[in-house]
Amino acid sequence: MEEESERFKDNGDETLTDSKYNLMWFKQDTYQLKAKWCTHKQAKKFVQRMNEEKFAGHEDWRVPSSQECRNLYDHDCKNMDFNDDIVHIDYMFPEGCGTNVWCVEEQGNNAMIYNFYSDRGYYVRKTSSEDSFMVCRPVRTSGPKVKKSGRLSATGRSRRE
Repeated sequence: MEEESERFKDNGDETLTDSKYNLMWFKQDTYQLKAKWCTHKQAKKFVQRMNEEKFAGHEDWRVPSSQECRNLYDHDCKNMDFNDDIVHIDYMFPEGCGTNVWCVEEQGNNAMIYNFYSDRGYYVRKTSSEDSFMVCRPVRTSGPKVKKSGRLSATGRSRRE
């Protein structure tokens, strides 16, 4: 557990830096910030607005890829979501988050979401929000891209680091 908590650094500006993958994440997702779910379009608009406002001094925020979300998944962490159900995300992220995070990948009317309970990514309609508890957790690159082997599947529970 000690090793994992050193992986994330609280930057004191509502962001966390993941030293393992050189990524900076919003500490809270859009549900925690706004108390409502969002569609894929709303997620993209939120990221655009955060860039315009230079949130935490940066203007290169983006919707994460499913692989970036998957790299956040930690089976040993049993954090709590908005409904006091388990989500497997580091304890440095505050409790009360959404379970399903929008990802950048799109196919027609569908977009990828990543589920922090089931450790799965799958496509849903871009207009989904209320019934599916969709959120956005923006990310930005904070250093050189890190190549890690192990958790390569973006949509299954097959590989562990």
